[in-house]
Amino acid sequence: MKKNFFLLSLLILLVACSSDDDPKPDPGEESEINWSAAADSSSRALTNSFWNASGKYFNSDSNGDVNFQYWPQAHALDVLVDAYQRTGDAVYKNYIDQWFEGVKIKNGNTFKNDFYDDMEWNALAILRAYKATNDSKFKEAALQIWEYIKVGWNENAGGGISWVKGQEYSKNACSNGPACILAARLYQEFGDESNKEWALKIYNWEKSTLFNSNNGMVYDNINSETGVIQKDWVFTYNQGTFIGSAVELYKIMGERAYLNDAALAADYTASSLVSNSILKSEGTGDGGLFKGIFIRYFTDLIQQDRLDATAKKRYIQFLEHNAETLWTQGTNKPAVFFGPNWSTKPGSSTGLTEQLSGSMLIEAMALLENKGAL
Repeated sequence: MKKNFFLLSLLILLVACSSDDDPKPDPGEESEINWSAAADSSSRALTNSFWNASGKYFNSDSNGDVNFQYWPQAHALDVLVDAYQRTGDAVYKNYIDQWFEGVKIKNGNTFKNDFYDDMEWNALAILRAYKATNDSKFKEAALQIWEYIKVGWNENAGGGISWVKGQEYSKNACSNGPACILAARLYQEFGDESNKEWALKIYNWEKSTLFNSNNGMVYDNINSETGVIQKDWVFTYNQGTFIGSAVELYKIMGERAYLNDAALAADYTASSLVSNSILKSEGTGDGGLFKGIFIRYFTDLIQQDRLDATAKKRYIQFLEHNAETLWTQGTNKPAVFFGPNWSTKPGSSTGLTEQLSGSMLIEAMALLENKGAL
């Protein structure tokens, strides 16, 4: 009782002695962010504001646009898997199962698609769903999609997987980076040696054709009919999947050269595809997803034990700066909506692709926080 009286008296004294001249906390300052709690909020925003309950897929925006877009569904599934692995909450497992049913139906009752990169994104996410749930339907689907994808390889431009069926001359980073990651992960999961060979073949083609080994830039595509490489289009998601390819082959082969390739691409991205050290806006629509894809594979690189310690520290600081900026300056709360510019809050609605990129960044921070890497 005496202790309580003393504390109350001290509080009164402190309040009485304060003045308007005393320093006050900056209202822009945030206390240390709990990234797991932030990820809970962003995952709930995704399911609450974008999920189409009747169709069992994700709408194209938070306003209820029911237009079905195949490739963003893959990255929405990735975020569901992130949340399920982080929390173990069966709610996310239920969404994952419904997604598998709904997306397949909306895509014509098949996961097959004319765009090879779109199939690759979905196969990668479905394979992650298999690893998270051990449900054989996901394994069977991932392996079946991989069979569809391999048909896209031809010797135009010396090799590589085409971007889209019917345009066998166009060989893109976006159709080869994810294919390499998929082949490598299938090998690691199921042990089929042919998939390791596929991963090496695809990686070596992309590195020799679309990768600038002097500065880490990943070119967008080559037209085999003209021999012209599109060097003016450099996007974060192509950087990301090249990083992911190199990291997966490092896991398989144990050769440091792959980590060096990944770090070179990461350094280029963090120094050149930024504005004030924040990954630049690449617009809405398809471009809204690009940064999130980079973040996913950049985070894989950060977790590699043999990565140079100085580089790892620098990459974590870069990731933290982007995430803290997004959460404190670029998030519309309490809706928890993200836009294409991580330094600026979106309005009262946002698109699925922009939302997914922000969600992937927040989930990446929660993952690293839980692993004690921050």
